[in-house]
Amino acid sequence: MTKTPKALKAVATHTGAGGETHQTAGGDTPVMTTQQGLAVSDDQNTLRAGARGPALMEDFHFREKIFHFDHERIPERVVHARGYGAHGYFELTDSLADVCKADIFNKVGERTPAFVRFSTVAGNKGSADVVRDVRGFAVKLYTSQGNWDLVGNNIPVFFIQDAIKFPDFVHAAKQEPDRDFPQAQTAHDNFWDFVSLSPEATHMVCWAMSDRAIPRSFRFMEGFGVHTFRLIDAEGQSTYVKFHWKPKLGLQSVVWNEALKINGADPDFHRRDLWQAIKTGNFPEWELGVQLFDDAFADSFDFDILDPTKLIPEELVPVRRVGRLVLDRMPDNFFAETEQVAFCTQNIIPGIDFTNDPLLQGRNFSYLDTQTKRLGGPNFTHIPINAPKCPFANFQQDGHMAMHNPKGRANYEPNSWSQPTAGPRETPAGYTSYPEPESGPKLRQRSETFADHYSQARQFYISQTPVEQTHMRDAFVFELSKVETPAIRARMVSHLLHVDQALAEGVASGLGLSPLPEPARAARPVVEGLAPSPALSILKNGPDSFAGRKLGIVVSNGVNADLLSALIAATEAVDGTVELIAPTVAGITDSAGNEIVAQQKINGGPSVLYDAVALLPTVEGANLLRHEATMRDFIADAFAHAKFIAHNDAAEILLAAAGLHPRARDRGVIALESADDATTFIQTCGALRLWSREGQVHAV
Repeated sequence: MTKTPKALKAVATHTGAGGETHQTAGGDTPVMTTQQGLAVSDDQNTLRAGARGPALMEDFHFREKIFHFDHERIPERVVHARGYGAHGYFELTDSLADVCKADIFNKVGERTPAFVRFSTVAGNKGSADVVRDVRGFAVKLYTSQGNWDLVGNNIPVFFIQDAIKFPDFVHAAKQEPDRDFPQAQTAHDNFWDFVSLSPEATHMVCWAMSDRAIPRSFRFMEGFGVHTFRLIDAEGQSTYVKFHWKPKLGLQSVVWNEALKINGADPDFHRRDLWQAIKTGNFPEWELGVQLFDDAFADSFDFDILDPTKLIPEELVPVRRVGRLVLDRMPDNFFAETEQVAFCTQNIIPGIDFTNDPLLQGRNFSYLDTQTKRLGGPNFTHIPINAPKCPFANFQQDGHMAMHNPKGRANYEPNSWSQPTAGPRETPAGYTSYPEPESGPKLRQRSETFADHYSQARQFYISQTPVEQTHMRDAFVFELSKVETPAIRARMVSHLLHVDQALAEGVASGLGLSPLPEPARAARPVVEGLAPSPALSILKNGPDSFAGRKLGIVVSNGVNADLLSALIAATEAVDGTVELIAPTVAGITDSAGNEIVAQQKINGGPSVLYDAVALLPTVEGANLLRHEATMRDFIADAFAHAKFIAHNDAAEILLAAAGLHPRARDRGVIALESADDATTFIQTCGALRLWSREGQVHAV
């Protein structure tokens, strides 16, 4: 249960002649100063010629304050603008010294500082959190050998194969330029026109229409490095690698109808979730996994390992778990850290190298330009969040906001001067690239090995449970129903015919598209014999407990103290959290006379904010709440979204008011007859949802 905040501490206060409030320093309240360190005597009034006279130009405090305000916005990221970050550490649990010489992978138990930024891709900075979108999962590791940025996503593949198409893809996914909408969604003509003309996007589109694109929380989603990289050992030998982040709490998403309502109730839902988890000591954790393989596997694999629209099923190359990532501290200031952090895929360390993945090669070129533009110049590495924590030295100088210019006479090398003014020099032990032999004509051409656009999309689809397949179908129908051009809708269905006949027919039926279009031309025949990969399903990789989840409990004055305490204790025993929802946020008094503060008022705490709910009103409270439309919505939504619902006898009044009469209920609506039932209910909630209910309510 969320703790009650402490009383606000009084600050010395007086009222000015105009009735304005002045608060003064003293005790543990520091003195306000200008940026030059000059103490400020009045921060409420500009300097004037008389109390009602004109402002004076010599008011340096006003000038500095308004100047900084006028310039406090920097250009937001073109993509991944909506982001949230946290500090933590990476701890190695299994040495990779057999395949990698990087220090970070050689010393078991060593902790490396980390900063992680999660983000959506398409939305602007002020957009909502729970939109259907790819999530960025960018990790900056401050290693002893320099900063390593693993700039990934929560989906292991991408829409395009060559970075030259990235501007087109982003332009198509963003708002349409003539009307500047829709915001933070791809349900419009431009996006579907582009992807339906780009068959290589089919695999990624299937992921984007799956529940992977509407995660319950950053804490419950996987991360992927997307590309194939190289690990280099002490002898200079190379091993291919794909990076995975596996959440300790398991995978979880929301359903689409729920996502829409979450964005209305709390557009900061993911941000708030991460903040509260870390502030209450429930530190999010992921395991770092690696898929390691050699040239022999690469040559025998059905697809090109350099193709970023393809993955390697874990059943073919198991994920070796070698470390853990723990987030345990929020930034002191959002702008200084989360907004100014600069990730670049080119930031690597000895022991890690690139492959010829054409999307990765383009990202390496692009990111430095992007950060230089966004952060005002080439010295963004001087900002503390971007600076390495190991020693660094070079001859780079000047530019906007330079803070580490070379000291002494020398700002070049080779030079003839003696130390310490002579400066740094190269070392044979420094970073060297893997000497991969390259040959071939200079041309603009894509490898024929990239030409299979549908087989893995089909494999992804057949790897989903029937519930997840239904969600995918409904997502395609929803998105394409927003497309105004019939030919674009039909073209997309022509691609889905190569993915799965039933999927294509279901989407066509939902769109009223008849007859079915001819299948799109496939550059290569679809490989239909690929086995399902259980690792690709969220529901097959969900949690085994209610840990990390949140229970919402509706209470009223006189609530049974024993039952409430038992439910809270059972939730906290499995590392879950509780929020109380009451008629007012002033809270209630329980049956034992204890005053209890509520975290939400009933019309501000809808059931979409919780993983499971419990209804514990008294008869008087139930009769008061049954007239509230938001109370009826609370119950109806929880049922429609297949959540587990616990209730006491008095809650029968509320269940009936919401239309949930006994004959309409299922085993997911659970009566709590005594405090002993609380533990059983929370154990049942470990399954998260009663998916069999969806076929009855059709809410998604």
